[in-house]
Amino acid sequence: MTNNNPNYNRKAQVFIVATPIGNKADFSHRAIEILKQVDIIACEDSRTSANLLETYGIDTKLVSYHKFNEKQRTSEFLKLIDEGKTIALISDAGTPCVSDPGRVLVKDFYERGVKITSIPGASAVTTFVSMIPRNSEEFAFVGFLPRVKSQQQKLFEKYLSTDLVFYESPQRLLETFENIKAIRGESSRVAVGRELTKMFEETQTGTVQEMIEYYKNHTLKGEIVCLLYSDESDSDDDIAILENIKKLKSLKYSDKDISQILNVLYGVNKNKVYKLSLSTLSVSE
Repeated sequence: MTNNNPNYNRKAQVFIVATPIGNKADFSHRAIEILKQVDIIACEDSRTSANLLETYGIDTKLVSYHKFNEKQRTSEFLKLIDEGKTIALISDAGTPCVSDPGRVLVKDFYERGVKITSIPGASAVTTFVSMIPRNSEEFAFVGFLPRVKSQQQKLFEKYLSTDLVFYESPQRLLETFENIKAIRGESSRVAVGRELTKMFEETQTGTVQEMIEYYKNHTLKGEIVCLLYSDESDSDDDIAILENIKKLKSLKYSDKDISQILNVLYGVNKNKVYKLSLSTLSVSE
């Protein structure tokens, strides 16, 4: 069978290289060798990367690459590639382009026919979901949550039936949990992974109310990844109720009126509808 991809069987010019998310011993032999062989390493913070690379005797030239200079750097890197140079992209921790800079670079390079390959390794997402209890293989990853509550609400409603994985900062975690509590209820279940692969690694699971109480009294710092479990009580009927609520809210019906209308039309419990309506945006919002 013939492969018509122009990059097929060509030598890689750009390497996307995963670095450890905490424990330096998680660096792969292949990643180390690639970083020693390339001409340039593009990194988020040269100070952070230099500390890691020094451990493994890697003295390849470092060039900063972050969200504030990625367009400029991409143009510079293209010129170097035209000169026959090879480039590796790393992030401060984990796999580049997963909530880290790199998407602009990869997109531009791909469109210009640059041969790109990935050197797999650590990722906080896969590390986390592999070590906590889950009922399904399916999950959705959304990176860092938006800060606005209404935008978070749209995500929490969109993924009612799917485990939702996201990153959060220690400074905003309790506020996010309060939003989950208001939108999905205090019995909603969440899992938290903190400082994964590091000395003070911690994972916790429980209701969102339990997690709020726990982290009000325990250390809350470091890198954090969370999972909001799917609503096991959710069903096709519940999804239909939510859609009807949104439509009626867009027509400016009050929460009380909506609960009465859906009770009369479909026999749905008024209190259940009223509670859902209070925390639901209309389709026009």
